[in-house]
Amino acid sequence: MVPRLVVITDWRLPPERLLGAIARALEAGPEVAVQHRHPEASGRQFLEEARLLAGLCGSRGNPLFVNGRLDVALLVGAHIHLPAHGPTPEDVRPHLPSGRLISVAVHDEAEARAARGADLALVSPVYAPGSKPGDTRATLGPEGFEALAALLPCPALALGGITPERAREVRGAAGFAVISSVLEAEDPAEAARAMLRVP
Repeated sequence: MVPRLVVITDWRLPPERLLGAIARALEAGPEVAVQHRHPEASGRQFLEEARLLAGLCGSRGNPLFVNGRLDVALLVGAHIHLPAHGPTPEDVRPHLPSGRLISVAVHDEAEARAARGADLALVSPVYAPGSKPGDTRATLGPEGFEALAALLPCPALALGGITPERAREVRGAAGFAVISSVLEAEDPAEAARAMLRVP
């Protein structure tokens, strides 16, 4: 099942706060997935964090995606998220057990056309990311998202500055991917439910 909401980790938060917020967000139901992303971590640290998240997700039946590390995804029994300009879904698929999902990052038309074999795509930045105040990339806006989603061979999730209010403006989305709007919410469970209620 393709998730309707992907909560991406932000390890700049204190670990207890981050893991607590994720646990609360997972209360919103099985349509909520977690993506483990921590580019600054060492390989060992990244694996240890993945194991913590796999325990959280596995005990609740929620999907876990590991960003960019096929070895770690295999070690913890997770799905894989492929950043742009790395291995393609066609490269990775033969090494995954049956039933594992592949998500890809998409920012432009070329990346959308290269997404063959993916199960879902995270299309960004739709709006300016709340978790990256220094991000100077041009935003896609709802129209740009819709255009890229139409090129994709798989469901598209909108990422970048997504709130429940903004999510309602985005057409063609199979779901949403978020960081700060859930992890930094006063009530992460209700924030996740609010995203899932967006038609």
